[in-house]
Amino acid sequence: MNGLKDRLIARALEEGFVAARICRPDAVPEVPARLGAFLESGFHGQMDWMERRVEWRGDPATLWPEARSILMLAESYTPESDPMERLGWRDRGVISVYAQNRDYHDLVKKRLKRLARWLIDEAGGAVKVFVDTAPVPEKALGQAAGLGWQGKHTNLVSRDWGNWAFLGSVFTTLELEPDAPEVDNCGSCRACLDVCPTDAFPAPYRLDARRCISYLTIEHRGPVQEDLRVLMGNRIYGCDDCLAVCPWNKFAVQASDIRYGARAELEAPNLADLTRLDDGAFRAVFSGSPIKRIGRDRFVRNVLYAIGNSGDVGLSAVAQALCDDPDATVADAARWAVRRLTQTDAT
Repeated sequence: MNGLKDRLIARALEEGFVAARICRPDAVPEVPARLGAFLESGFHGQMDWMERRVEWRGDPATLWPEARSILMLAESYTPESDPMERLGWRDRGVISVYAQNRDYHDLVKKRLKRLARWLIDEAGGAVKVFVDTAPVPEKALGQAAGLGWQGKHTNLVSRDWGNWAFLGSVFTTLELEPDAPEVDNCGSCRACLDVCPTDAFPAPYRLDARRCISYLTIEHRGPVQEDLRVLMGNRIYGCDDCLAVCPWNKFAVQASDIRYGARAELEAPNLADLTRLDDGAFRAVFSGSPIKRIGRDRFVRNVLYAIGNSGDVGLSAVAQALCDDPDATVADAARWAVRRLTQTDAT
């Protein structure tokens, strides 16, 4: 099977993946305890889905008992410029790099399926592919397979491609030689922990999602508590700060798919324009984008928080126009933004 493994890895790189490694389904025995501690602490917030299928999420061997090997893959989406440069643009919003164009789930899954079909044609067996849409502990499996290690920000980091990468997996009934796991190379570095604007890391390697801007802008339903709104700045969908400052990004690899490059209108969108989106316009603008799934109301809520943080009094009229929005959370965000800007003007 070693010959097959070599050809499989080569094929994965031809498909555009930046790295591919193999582990066993039982290679992450530490995950159930870590997951249990995370859930018991309540760090998952409103992500109730994490409490479901917890046995699958904690043990990949139970997700598909027939699987004998897991091919873990990384696909680079390295941005062309530093995403933190736009954090000071008062009238503009910042969207996480991964969401500035096409939904990566669709792009990665197509590549995984092509690779899986190739494997079946070459060696038979059965396969299942996953990309962030099933209870698979991808980051832990990535470390077990030797792709990289889970850094202090809990994301996977590699000495070869930094930390700008999507992860995918191919489960197979074939027996393939596993690779050696990667070791932690964070050392004494605290860059990702210290840059977090909301102190979402209670300790290295531990994330309290309830304070994470990615969680607050994407997963959290309803109003965000006011002390956290102030810290969100102009981030309107996701947050890249902890990824952007990782020193291992000096080895970052350019994205192989041009569809990961930012759409011009999403690289630094005008906040005032975004507040004018009704449901239909929102769906049209974000067709094919991961942003579409949070809906117009949650997105405009985020935009209004950014307006409130802008210090730009000229945007107060934009927020005022939404103070009676049919969605209570949007209306609350608009009134908060007006108060913030009014107070800024008064001082």
